[in-house]
Amino acid sequence: MKSSLPPHSKTSPTKAAAPKVHFSSEGKHLLRDMIATNKFGTFFGISQKVLDSVWQALTSPAGESVTYISMEIGADLDVFHPVRNKLNRLEITEHPDEAINRFVQLFLQGPVKIPNYSGGLGILAGDTLKSFADCKIPVAGVSLLYRKGYFSQMVDSKIGQVAWASQWEPKNTPGLYLLHAPENPAQPLTIEVPFYDQAGKQSVACAQIWLKMELNETLDFFVPEILLDFQTPQSPSWIQDAAQHLYDSSSEKVKATQRRLLGLGVIPAMEALGITSRTIHLNEQHGVGVVLSLVAKLLEKKYGPQYEKKATDQSILAAATEVAKRIVFTIHTPVIAGHDRFNVSVYEDLISPFCKRVLNLLALEEHNHSVYNFTAMAMKLNRATNSVSRLHKEVTQKQFPQYADKITAITNGVHHLTWTSDAKAELYDTFPELRNWRKDPSVFTKAAPLHRNKKFRTYFEQAWRTDTKILAEYVTRMLITHRNQRLATWIDPPNYLSYRSEKEATLEHTTFTLGFARRFSTYKRADLIFEDIDRLAAMITENNWPVHFLYAGKAHPSDEPGKDLIKNVLAVQEELYLKSNGLAKLIFIPGYDMHLAKMMVAGCHAWLNSPKRPLEASGTSGMKAAMNGVPNVSIMDGWWVEGYHDGRTGWKFGYEESVSPEHFSEHPSSLLYNEDSASFYTVFPEMLRLFYDPALHDQYIDKCIANLTLNCPIFNTHRMAAEYVARYDLELAPETQQEMEKFRKLYCSEPSF
Repeated sequence: MKSSLPPHSKTSPTKAAAPKVHFSSEGKHLLRDMIATNKFGTFFGISQKVLDSVWQALTSPAGESVTYISMEIGADLDVFHPVRNKLNRLEITEHPDEAINRFVQLFLQGPVKIPNYSGGLGILAGDTLKSFADCKIPVAGVSLLYRKGYFSQMVDSKIGQVAWASQWEPKNTPGLYLLHAPENPAQPLTIEVPFYDQAGKQSVACAQIWLKMELNETLDFFVPEILLDFQTPQSPSWIQDAAQHLYDSSSEKVKATQRRLLGLGVIPAMEALGITSRTIHLNEQHGVGVVLSLVAKLLEKKYGPQYEKKATDQSILAAATEVAKRIVFTIHTPVIAGHDRFNVSVYEDLISPFCKRVLNLLALEEHNHSVYNFTAMAMKLNRATNSVSRLHKEVTQKQFPQYADKITAITNGVHHLTWTSDAKAELYDTFPELRNWRKDPSVFTKAAPLHRNKKFRTYFEQAWRTDTKILAEYVTRMLITHRNQRLATWIDPPNYLSYRSEKEATLEHTTFTLGFARRFSTYKRADLIFEDIDRLAAMITENNWPVHFLYAGKAHPSDEPGKDLIKNVLAVQEELYLKSNGLAKLIFIPGYDMHLAKMMVAGCHAWLNSPKRPLEASGTSGMKAAMNGVPNVSIMDGWWVEGYHDGRTGWKFGYEESVSPEHFSEHPSSLLYNEDSASFYTVFPEMLRLFYDPALHDQYIDKCIANLTLNCPIFNTHRMAAEYVARYDLELAPETQQEMEKFRKLYCSEPSF
């Protein structure tokens, strides 16, 4: 039997000395209870009791659990790593037991990147599962494992974005386990998904199953993320190719294949693991193929093996109606490109004749029978549909008027423990008004007295300076590194400051820093505030206000207009610097990921969001800033309509009248650059004046603390999870149910629900 423990370097048993033991008495007790096993493998970080209780809840015949399906899940360990944190806190560096020590070394020193996310949707999924773990809600996540992840980004001053495949090793990633077959532990646990190949011949896609444990901070509960790895020798080469990269859009057939691998893999994976969830949550429509599996199972139960021939159209529709009772659906975007619509011809050779029958009944667009609309199909087949903000609900109802009555709102949140910086967390730990904030973000509602607490205000600014220093030093080192690499690589540094002197390229932490980091898509208008460089430079020079503009983000490799936005930002750096007499430094930071995001949302002095209203369904990066007390300056779109609080938490600019379908256009001529940039230029001087004027600076800090008291209790995934739990209709332990009710009382995204 092969060991399921992590790999380690071999040493001679006669010469190897026992590793030195270095841990506290608490650590010694803890480590005895840190390894757990079941028939699928050996796991580190939890006790046997925790593993057994969680697995019992997920496999209970009662089905009182949820399976959460997402195309991407963002959960890098360099922003939230509770096992490593525990080991560090207990000063554990090694252990005499070889099996335990392998795990200790892996969790202390192993890689921290899991590049199976592209941006907000995946990071939201990871934050959601973390809060389910914190709140002890029995949930299993399901996604695909992408061996080449999402793309890695380099940026050249002339070319713009350069993409290449991410390289990572799942087998060496702490907290990620390749499950083994119970009947043959030497072999990985696999599932088979019936497929048709691109020539219309029957085929089989085979996936091995990985499990990532999303552990809570106290290590007494976890949510398993089930990751389906279709890059196996048993899968046809075209399946392996389609499963390599997240959001591979090299062809419509590859995109369609990825969606099918996810959706059709869910039920086989649940059955292989014994998971019995009655409720299935679709985080966007990508995995809606699970509905086809469930419909087929119902019909097979009714008609037997010949169900494909015996089922009538009426019985298929009746089965779909029954399956819909199990589905909860979250729609995340009004943007057309975010909805899965495929020409029927794409599926001509990929699906069986019976599957084609089902799709023709459930997925054809009402007024265009040459297109399968999977967003509309997901909208139709569920017991609950929700948008991700109140304004997004209004937009979605207008986009899908036939389902308007069933669309409600659950505004997104973020995982407060993931996104609060170390310096701010230490601050929050210090004050009794915020006691227990780590477990219960609702305590921020009691923090109003901190507005008048001079000690808190002083310590807050000290913690903020720490975060800003970390960010400024990171960017400064990057600029120097890029300058030094000019002769060693073909990449020209993407920042104008890398061509200036080292002194000019040094960022000061006392300088006002405006942050923008998100996906580069045209409707997000990353370059909006640079529409009139002369006006922007003038307001800076006239008042001698130095400003750092820090930008980061990726455009999908196939999104040429999005990549042009990155070029636009790069193109104005020199002009802005020179026209502002060196006071304005615009810097693009390549390689955007969760670690960089956490530095930016904590270290900036304000967070910018400039989408065309109403195309930003929610937008969670501003919530992450709010967790650190950083105010937002934003278009009144998505969550900011709810988080603005009449200006107490930040600033607004741009168009904010009622929305109608003509506002949904993403055509360049409809993006309101002139109008909304002009609005920003009226707001920006006020922000800088409050920040730099000693007589007014307290007003700036007022907005910071208001974010803690007004936005932290609302825009966290604990509150969001509580709202979802109400839709799931789970039978929970009394203490858990009481906790969920407390979070729901804080804020209701859907007042009428």
